[in-house]
Amino acid sequence: QEQLVESGGGLVQAGGSLRLSCQASMRTFSFYGMGWFRQAPGKEREFVAAVKWGTGRTLYTDSVRGRFSASRDKVNKTVYLQMTRLKPEDTAVYYCAARSRYNSPDVLMDSYDYWGQGTQVTVSS
Repeated sequence: QEQLVESGGGLVQAGGSLRLSCQASMRTFSFYGMGWFRQAPGKEREFVAAVKWGTGRTLYTDSVRGRFSASRDKVNKTVYLQMTRLKPEDTAVYYCAARSRYNSPDVLMDSYDYWGQGTQVTVSS
């Protein structure tokens, strides 16, 4: 029943790397973009990265720029978040999301129509 299925979370030491994946399972697929958000313990959900489906253009929040890289595979209908040089403050549940239009900013949760189930990323010091 889930239309966006996430995987790749886990426990990693500070400085390590993880790659998150989010695959669309619906038969028809015509999204205009995908995004990654995260929610740390006791915090509100926040924007991490976004990728435009057609061009691959990306956008990152300041705290992850240069460390995280978002990309998409059109053939496999999958978006990735490659996370490197992880820090304890990156610990959170990470959610992928998909949007059908670009009529609102990428950083807003309300811009997205579909959401994954979330995957836990824990970075230890």
